[in-house]
Amino acid sequence: RSPACRTLGSDIAGVVHGVGNGVTRFRVGDEVYGGNLALKGGFAEHAVVAESALALKPSALSFAEASTIPQAGAIALQGTRWARPGSRVLINGAGGGSGSFAIQLAKRAGAHVTGVDNDKKLGLMRSLGADEVIDYATDDFTRPSQPYNVVLDLVAHRSVFAYRRALSRGGRYRCVGGSVGTLLRVLTAGSVVGLLTGRSIGVLGVKEGPAHFRPLADLCATGEVEIAIDRTFSLEEVPAALLYVGDGKALGKVVIVPS
Repeated sequence: RSPACRTLGSDIAGVVHGVGNGVTRFRVGDEVYGGNLALKGGFAEHAVVAESALALKPSALSFAEASTIPQAGAIALQGTRWARPGSRVLINGAGGGSGSFAIQLAKRAGAHVTGVDNDKKLGLMRSLGADEVIDYATDDFTRPSQPYNVVLDLVAHRSVFAYRRALSRGGRYRCVGGSVGTLLRVLTAGSVVGLLTGRSIGVLGVKEGPAHFRPLADLCATGEVEIAIDRTFSLEEVPAALLYVGDGKALGKVVIVPS
């Protein structure tokens, strides 16, 4: 296995230093960004990336800004595609990377947006356009006064029946992060429970590649969508950065910047 396979970090941005045989879309010196989920290796000064995973970086975005978009942007775009004018959309984990994009995309679609996260992130969610915010430690979003048409769950850990309770008839619940046990229950029992009650409950199958994140990058480049970067860390500080994110402290995205 190559060193890249043993190094974490999937979303990257940088300058092309070399190209392999058959590469036609990029050349040395191009500024690029992309999601390198197949090989990873982003927590380093150099990474090997498939041509198909990259796109040219918009000149209006810094490398740090561009690096926040590929995976989080694809999740946010696909997870909010059912948002409609007047629909009620809830995003659980809305104060993180994907959530901060999802709030803005759902608002652009005309939806009434509720963001759920810890109490330190309520202000960020409001600033990004959330109509309502919920501190998960004090309020249960699965018992709303009025059910939701769409629930995008980035930190799933509740029962399938709780998610059904949060949805209106015809509503959709999709999770894309959380505990393995919850994801398995949603995959197995979610479709049955949803079908029996007129709701759609499942895991979001995120499509990868530039076609699925570039539309968000274009919105960010024109200033129509804000990129929320909380902090940057150096390569030497990667363990501290992972701990910071894991503790739920990050307001939006955290970026690793080589020295």
